[in-house]
Amino acid sequence: MNIVAETPSAAPAPLLSVRDLTKAFPIRGGFLKRQIGSVKAVDGVDFHIDAAETFGLVGESGCGKSTTGRCVLRLIEPSSGEVKFEGKDVLSLSGENLRRLRRDIQIIFQDPYASLNPRMTVGAIIGEALTIHGLAKTRAQYEERIVYLLETVGLQAAHVSRYPHEFSGGQRQRIGIARALAVEPKLIICDEPVSALDVSIQAQVINLLEDLQQKFGIAYLFVAHDLSVVEHISRRVAVMYLGRIVETAPSRLLYAAPKHPYTEALLSAVPIPDPSVKRKRIRLKGEVPSPINPPSGCHFRTRCPLAQEICSREVPKLKESAPGHLVACHFR
Repeated sequence: MNIVAETPSAAPAPLLSVRDLTKAFPIRGGFLKRQIGSVKAVDGVDFHIDAAETFGLVGESGCGKSTTGRCVLRLIEPSSGEVKFEGKDVLSLSGENLRRLRRDIQIIFQDPYASLNPRMTVGAIIGEALTIHGLAKTRAQYEERIVYLLETVGLQAAHVSRYPHEFSGGQRQRIGIARALAVEPKLIICDEPVSALDVSIQAQVINLLEDLQQKFGIAYLFVAHDLSVVEHISRRVAVMYLGRIVETAPSRLLYAAPKHPYTEALLSAVPIPDPSVKRKRIRLKGEVPSPINPPSGCHFRTRCPLAQEICSREVPKLKESAPGHLVACHFR
């Protein structure tokens, strides 16, 4: 009897793959508004997201995390790099092909007050995507779908004819979530979706997003600056500093054993509700450098307690220090 050895099956391809993504914004000056420089908001970012996974992207304001999310969806055109969704090159798409991609990738915006058209009813806001993508063949299907989406996010059918100003911030964000769900996306970019909400409302929205993920199998790119929120919802987390990812790891591993000095400093500032637990606060020296003229080599070196001469010469590569744990540091 011939015995055929079984070959291990290859790991499934990621839903979204981002490689060396860069976005530079021009700086213009003078009477003729000529370009006199540029700001690299995103500088060589690499990450991937698997199907039905939540990938957290955290960092200080201005580090480039929101720009990264918008470049993936091409609300902002990247300067260079590679973005692949289900193996398709996102940056080469145009016209009808790009419109079809927008059905698979949706976004929830940060400000629930500015992201909804005040002149449109809730039903029209949610139903607009159904009309654009031709997902409702009849008026009855259109209305039924809108009511279903409202009830799915915890609102009522009676809200369909109301306007955004009649709702609270948390309710408006639920409307934004319903709008994103309307086209049955596979990936939703959550651009700081709870930062403008009260803490109690934040928990409700986070729980809603988790329930929707279990129900529909949606993947999230969750952009935030609140580390405690990201820890709760994300399976893997990437930390950004001045346009670059400095550390990526599974959520529990990152919070239990951070490797990069910047991540250590960020986590040391997270409040602990138990007063009996003591944590040493790491205070970084200096200010965040200007993205117009960032430090050479490692961008974090001007504030880093481990910095040495090599840090000013060489950009540290994002390398694996433990299984699934990547860190961009010469000494970790």
